[in-house]
Amino acid sequence: MPTLVWIVLFGLAMSAIALVGSITLVLPQQTFKRVVLPLVALAAGSLLGGTFFHLLPEAVAELGNGLDLYVALAGGFLAFFVLEQFLHWHHCHQPARNHRPVGYLILLADGLHNLLGGLAVGGAFVIDTVTWAVAAGFHR
Repeated sequence: MPTLVWIVLFGLAMSAIALVGSITLVLPQQTFKRVVLPLVALAAGSLLGGTFFHLLPEAVAELGNGLDLYVALAGGFLAFFVLEQFLHWHHCHQPARNHRPVGYLILLADGLHNLLGGLAVGGAFVIDTVTWAVAAGFHR
């Protein structure tokens, strides 16, 4: 199969997977309130699992098992905790009419994220059709 076909197929598959969250837009308000916390917990658990089971062992293998690695890990958690607390405080102390630009910023950031992800997948397929699986952690 030509490389361009692989790129288009997997680009469409990634887009379809990314759109799964849009199902929440059509849920009734009561159902949404019931499922949003478990979904957030699932997302947080997925990120933490990726950190502790994939990224941290790779970092230890590459940089060694020194204290500076764990200080950087704890510093990253602390920095994002402080950022989240600041944004929550900022959000709660602003009038509702000032929140519209945040939605545009999220859309812009998501579009940029999808563009870069698509370029990475396309580049991996240009190198070799097996490279995307290695880059995604599916194949060793």
